Amino acid sequence: MRGETIALGVAVLWSLNSLFFEHASKRIGSLNLNLIRLVFAFLFIGLTLWATSGSFLPLNADKATWAWMSLSGFVGFVLGDYFLFASYTMIMARYSQLMMTLAPLFAAIFGFILLGEQMSWLSLAGMCLTLTGISISVLKKQNGTGNNRVHMDLPLKGIIFALIGALGQGVGIVLSKQGMIAYEKVYSPDNALYIPLAATQIRTIIGTISFAAIILLRGGAGNFIRSIKDKKACGSAFAGSVLGPYLGVTLSLMAVQYANTAVASTIMATVPILILVPEYFILKRKVTWQQVAGAVLSVGGVTLFFI
Repeated sequence: MRGETIALGVAVLWSLNSLFFEHASKRIGSLNLNLIRLVFAFLFIGLTLWATSGSFLPLNADKATWAWMSLSGFVGFVLGDYFLFASYTMIMARYSQLMMTLAPLFAAIFGFILLGEQMSWLSLAGMCLTLTGISISVLKKQNGTGNNRVHMDLPLKGIIFALIGALGQGVGIVLSKQGMIAYEKVYSPDNALYIPLAATQIRTIIGTISFAAIILLRGGAGNFIRSIKDKKACGSAFAGSVLGPYLGVTLSLMAVQYANTAVASTIMATVPILILVPEYFILKRKVTWQQVAGAVLSVGGVTLFFI
């Protein structure tokens, strides 16, 4: 149960993290936010590694480990998180995280392809239930037209971006597990937390370099400098970085290290339900029964997918 318990804690952290990043992304944009939060994460993880192993950077990682974790960092952090954070500026975090319930489905597919992890025959039913829950949340009946049509209540571009984010996270976590398997073959530290931390640090390094290169190539250096002067945005980015790329991502790797990838991903997919609590009680946002029902059905579908 250790992996499952860690996965539940990750879901709580990601619920809070997504709200902080939604606020920051709306102020300074997805690209700037991603670079800032990865720099924070790089420092946090590096200091933790230094305190526990004496080295700021990963020890004894071979070429295979760097290859898998670099690929994971690019797919998960660069592609996945860029589109996820961009979706925050178009649709609220609650809807973006609802789309993220598809990440375990992507993880299961690629876990089967890369790791040979088996999928249940209920997979199709679970996928249908998840899609039904998402549809209930994002579709709205068009009143007063006499034709009882439904229409999408959210911008299509925001939904597509969130779906790409889900794909990036699902594939990224499978690649991470493959990387940790490679790492464990060449290095056996006494501290069980070391490999997840070091693996996350490799992903963070690749993500930081990639976003910095993208910003420079797009001529956005001046805009980035202005963004780091935004104290409110940087404060949210700092808080989100502690909860997300540092604690959340590292613990998520621990979760898949101690539990089946699909099971851990399923528990971490409860974010769309958990996020409604702070949205309603802290941010005072309206939460409808359709949104609650859609979130519950979506997470229920993910659970059914892995029975």
